[in-house]
Amino acid sequence: MASVPPIDLPGLSAADPIDALLSAHGLRRTSAARRVLGWLLAHPDTSYTHAQLQTALAGESDAAGGVMLDRVTLYRLIDRLTQVGLLLCRVDVQRVRRYQAMPTSVHAIPHFECQSCHRDSPLSDALKANADDLERAAQTALQALQALGYQGMRMDVAVRGVCADCATGSPLEAQSAVE
Repeated sequence: MASVPPIDLPGLSAADPIDALLSAHGLRRTSAARRVLGWLLAHPDTSYTHAQLQTALAGESDAAGGVMLDRVTLYRLIDRLTQVGLLLCRVDVQRVRRYQAMPTSVHAIPHFECQSCHRDSPLSDALKANADDLERAAQTALQALQALGYQGMRMDVAVRGVCADCATGSPLEAQSAVE
């Protein structure tokens, strides 16, 4: 399995961050859940369709001699991980669902989604001075909705288009599409 980036959440064991995340969100620590969450955490900048994730995990299974996840099990697992907030589900312009590991702080993280390679790039650094204004605006909107009784909200601020690598035909496009 690919290396998982460190997870900085209060009260979670650093010894096995995937098990700790699953337990903290009330999920069973099955080998399937560990594989799916581990893969997505190891590839945080890329969003995957169900089929792309199944192919990636199958390639990993073949290399490691592991058991392949069937389509339905993967669908159910992705759904559970999304419901508890460990995965972010976005629907692209072709109405295809794409999944990626949920960033640790999601109030209003602006991001750019490339419609070609589907790489997801945070825009916080690019927006620097305006990022704080955006965060405050998101917090105000969420607080106003919460006062009206809405619950469990997250805000997705997305800019969609074609990234510079894909626009110029860079080799990163092919690499990201395969991952």
